[in-house]
Amino acid sequence: MTTLQNKLTNKELMSYFGYGVGQCFSFGLVGSFILYFYTDILGISPIAASTIFLIARVWDAANDPLIAGYMDTLESRFGKFRPYMLFTPILIVLVTVATFYNINADTSTKVMYAGITYILWGTLYTISDVPFWSMSSVMTDEPQERAKAATCAMLGVNAGIGAALVVFPKLSAYFADGRTDQGYLPAVIVLMIAGLFFMLNGFYNTKERISTKNCEKVTLKQTFQAVRKNRPLFFILAAFFMNVFFNLVNGLYIFFFTYNMGDAGLVSLIGTITLVSAIACLATPVLTKRFKKRDIFIALCILEVIARVGFYFTGYDNPTVVMAWLAVITGIFMMTNPLISAMIADTVEYSYFHSGKRTAAITFSGQTFTGKLSVAVAGGLTGVILTMIGYVPNAEQPETALNGMFFCIALLPALGALVRIFIMSRYTFTEDQHAILRKKLQRGEFAEGVDIKSVKPHESLS
Repeated sequence: MTTLQNKLTNKELMSYFGYGVGQCFSFGLVGSFILYFYTDILGISPIAASTIFLIARVWDAANDPLIAGYMDTLESRFGKFRPYMLFTPILIVLVTVATFYNINADTSTKVMYAGITYILWGTLYTISDVPFWSMSSVMTDEPQERAKAATCAMLGVNAGIGAALVVFPKLSAYFADGRTDQGYLPAVIVLMIAGLFFMLNGFYNTKERISTKNCEKVTLKQTFQAVRKNRPLFFILAAFFMNVFFNLVNGLYIFFFTYNMGDAGLVSLIGTITLVSAIACLATPVLTKRFKKRDIFIALCILEVIARVGFYFTGYDNPTVVMAWLAVITGIFMMTNPLISAMIADTVEYSYFHSGKRTAAITFSGQTFTGKLSVAVAGGLTGVILTMIGYVPNAEQPETALNGMFFCIALLPALGALVRIFIMSRYTFTEDQHAILRKKLQRGEFAEGVDIKSVKPHESLS
């Protein structure tokens, strides 16, 4: 392994941040508005939408690791991951626009069209998202610099999602006159063109400093063998999957503000809160200098539980109080995400030590797949929950529906936080263990059973 330099420039960090912004315009649109689009604009049932989400995740379970594993076997003269960041942005733009196209057809055709475009979106998003996150492991091998990269990436993700929540409702309202799709399509087009420029800038201004070009070629089978030995990764992904509760809330916001609060425009304030709260992620590199990432994560989850209980017992009669609670909760939650990414980057070395193969793509594909899985499960649960509480599209809601929505918005995600605390309390691959392992790799030492002959000297970290 050859390290040209370890320190990341501010320009590179900002460009890496920008790629996350542009890419997550798409993720924010699909994650927060696709269910409403399907039920209230395209005209398919919540159960049909939930079925689409389920089928898409079964497909992702097969293709995500295969795509990532294949990426680990290749490296071009332009790098291992950067080439994907050049051509996938255009595809992401096109498929996101297609996903929000309101076709004029019978219900069965609409369901089929929604299913095809949603599954295609998920597949192309993987081809973009896995290299994006994997870049943090090849831009540098210094843990603190990686923490900076992971923080910028997560800031970009949160800023992109937040911007979509802020800008999209205003854009769709601007284009809504005379349109049966409530202005969704032109608004998506405008937002995704802007996202394209962010993503292409991210490609041009990021570098891969750790090269495996001269190392022994890794086979697809070896990538799966390596990730199976990465025990800490599965703890992190289990905790990350609990984002499903927060994603469920994102899908319910438009219903909650429309019917409980009587003002759908408040959704844009959630976007503003998300953008502002993302700034809290800047505290991550500062905190990780003094405390273990696992301990910070657990402390944040405890604070989230306390805040959510306070929110629930306060009620939703006062919009200002509601927004204040949501700002506090969102800020706390946002700070956990860069910790997840930084811990995943550390497990690349764990996998390398125990397998002799450096497989960053398939390692980060776990984050991509888990993120999409949590969004899809949340979307599916949202459809089921809306049906269970008696939601009626485009009508005045019964009291049970209103109370059910508020419970899900305020208190239900506390369950996810409690599960995350339980999982992370059993996570043992902390900074101390990572430092010891990294020194062993620098000396060319590997776990017992690794075929040292198959590991070339320059594969060691330097």
